[in-house]
Amino acid sequence: MKIYTKTGDNGETGLFGGERVPKNSPRIEAYGTVDELNSSIGLALTEAVDGEVKELLLKLQNELFTLGSDLATPENEKNKKLNVARVPEKFYIEIENAIDHFESKLKPLKNFILPGGSKSAALLHVCRTICRRAERRVVELKKHEDVNDNIIIFLNRISDLLFVLARYENSVSNVPDTKWNI
Repeated sequence: MKIYTKTGDNGETGLFGGERVPKNSPRIEAYGTVDELNSSIGLALTEAVDGEVKELLLKLQNELFTLGSDLATPENEKNKKLNVARVPEKFYIEIENAIDHFESKLKPLKNFILPGGSKSAALLHVCRTICRRAERRVVELKKHEDVNDNIIIFLNRISDLLFVLARYENSVSNVPDTKWNI
């Protein structure tokens, strides 16, 4: 299979199911940003210190691939027969449990903190900001098209998780969070 198809040379791309859309459509912007998030998590994974964090990030990458597939396949009658995996409620419930688990190992947060600290924490903060952008893109898409409601909730929880994981990576690396000084 060739990696190049030349079908996108005119500024359009194909959704799963065959529909052609402009490469700058809200749907492509949304799942493109999710893809960027997934790639950034892959980079953060290379620097993560804690084994439990690494395991969770790899699981999250797989779930984000499901999310991208969900976004790339509009929910309509034609696509129902494709049997595409959709983001289930359990994805964000598991994220909530992970947040609680890692947060229980941290000192309570009493100040705003700046992104940074250890390299792994800094990379997780970058992932968090990309996740917030992905969430904004999906919210914009939802104004115009049907979108699985679980996607927005899941992205919202992921950004919270990435914040907690950044703090946790600083903690296990014995690097203090950087307090915001005003």
